[in-house]
Amino acid sequence: MRLRLFIPSKDYEYIKNWINDERMHALWCANLIPYPMTQKKLQDVLEKDAQNWDGCAYVATEDDGIPVGFFVLAVNVSNNSGFLKLVIVDNKLRGKGYGTQMIKLMLKYAFDIAGVSSVQLNVFDANDRAKKCYSNVGFIENNIVEDAFGYKDESWVRCHMVITK
Repeated sequence: MRLRLFIPSKDYEYIKNWINDERMHALWCANLIPYPMTQKKLQDVLEKDAQNWDGCAYVATEDDGIPVGFFVLAVNVSNNSGFLKLVIVDNKLRGKGYGTQMIKLMLKYAFDIAGVSSVQLNVFDANDRAKKCYSNVGFIENNIVEDAFGYKDESWVRCHMVITK
């Protein structure tokens, strides 16, 4: 697996196809990107994140260059920390270790190249596979917010997790 910068014209269709339905979309982005997603809506959010939080979008690929995952990593130089957002893996590959491998590569980049001392993220408790993946690579839950997000008749808890170098 390799990491490279996200190229909208090349990668958008992959990401769009990994989001099967409205609930998956909400779990992925907490509706920060309006549903249904378009390339422009995604690009607008990524540009705003880059301007406000120094976020940069990445794609994880197989060695043949085919995208298998996507994430945004923002680096805050004032407190030397990273924040991981919008993490998704090809829905056909979930549960096969791709997410774990991608997160480990992201952490290597964040700690060894970007030089951060910690990486944080938020994940909904309803996204149990993602939460388990983060726990398995060493993220520790340090805060929860009850009723942080509502999706139809569901109320999701937001878990804030962190890992340090």
